[in-house]
Order: sequence, then structure tokens, then C-alpha cells
Amino acid sequence: MLILLGAGWAGLTGYKALAAANHSDKGHQTDLANITIDKVYVDKSERVLKLMSQGAVIKTYAIALGDNPVGHKQQEGDERTPTGDYTLDYKNEHSIAYRSIHISYPNATDSARARNKGVNPGSDIMIHGQMNGFGHLAWLNQQRDWTNGCIAVTNDEMDEIMALVAIDTPIEIVE
Repeated sequence: MLILLGAGWAGLTGYKALAAANHSDKGHQTDLANITIDKVYVDKSERVLKLMSQGAVIKTYAIALGDNPVGHKQQEGDERTPTGDYTLDYKNEHSIAYRSIHISYPNATDSARARNKGVNPGSDIMIHGQMNGFGHLAWLNQQRDWTNGCIAVTNDEMDEIMALVAIDTPIEIVE
């Protein structure tokens, strides 16, 4: 009964990916220690982050995005998660959220677009865990988009991502 309610909730809220991602690795153990993650792929419409190795999906996570998730980030404060090709360029163990990996937004194209519009493109777009002190609410927070443009996962998932993803790994974010 509880499983049916969970699946129903996921369908009702539009977060089918949440239910799928939470069950995608059950019964299939992969020795992650011997795998090199060479790409991170984020599908905003499906609300998933995938760790890739040589074109194969190694691990999938349900994600939350910015409060205004549709479309490419245009400027600071628009609450959008950018789309495009970037690099994960540094890790932060002491961010305002539980651990984080910085996404190299804005790139040269993003900066030029914002400059032409006379706006600040924004910055500090990260993959991160829950806000510090609120990790116990991940089950609720991950049901909605709540960040300022970042990509959020649970704290346990962030621990795993931090361990598996190296600095300078490319990230592709698609609509």
C-alpha cells in the first residue's frame, strides 16, 4: 500500500523521475570504486542527474532545481538553472548547503549575452546537498524546485557524488 501511495504521489506531483531514480539502482550493484566518471548529464525536464562513464549511465539521482526552472539562466536572480556545456571546476566542503561542486557558469557566451542585455549573468551555480541544518527534510525538499538556480540532491547522494566526480569533469545540462 505504501509503495502505491509513493508512486501515486510521484505521478501526481510530476516527479515520476524521483520514483524512478530512487529505484534505478536496486538489485544492481556496481563497483563504483573502479569506474571513472567522465561526464555528468542533467536533464532538467526529467529532474535527473546522471553520472556517466564511456557513454554508459552509472548512477542516476533525482534532483531539485531553481524555483523558475524552465529556460536557460539569463541573469542573476532569475532562479533558473542554466542549460549548456560547462565544467565542474572546484569543490567546496564549507558552502551554505551541504557540500558543493561548482559549475563553470557563466561561460563566455553566457557573459556576452548578459552584457548585451545590460544585466549581470549571475554566478555560484552548484550541485549541492540540502541547506545546512535541513538535511533531515530532504524527503520533502526534493519533491519541489527550491534552489536559486543550483542543482540539489540529498546529503547522502552529495557525499557519493563528491567521491565519484573529479574536478574538471564536463557537465551537460539540457532542458
